[in-house]
Amino acid sequence: MATASPKKPAKGKAQTASADPRLASKDIWLAGLGAMAQAQAQAQEHFTQLAQGLGTSMGQPVGIKVDRLEHLFEDRVARALKSLGLPTAQEVAALQERVAALEAALLKSSPKAAVKTSRPAK
Repeated sequence: MATASPKKPAKGKAQTASADPRLASKDIWLAGLGAMAQAQAQAQEHFTQLAQGLGTSMGQPVGIKVDRLEHLFEDRVARALKSLGLPTAQEVAALQERVAALEAALLKSSPKAAVKTSRPAK
């Protein structure tokens, strides 16, 4: 079996980079910046195409899109509040109407009792 002769390092940039670690780190840094710039350019193109596709494919004015988004948000918030057991605005309004009707009935049945109950407790 023949022994491999030691290889001579190639002259040029590779030799200087291994000799000076600062040059190697600078090359790595520049390569990273280049990769980042390419990734940003591709992402920008992708989002531009996506935005153009959304704008032209739906064929609706932006105001209508915002209204739909707002409606979706309100529905999700309402579902979350319902899951927590909080009453809806309609339920609170109905309860207020019932309380007002009960107060009116109480005033009709006994005006003296209604005056006593309507005063705040001290």
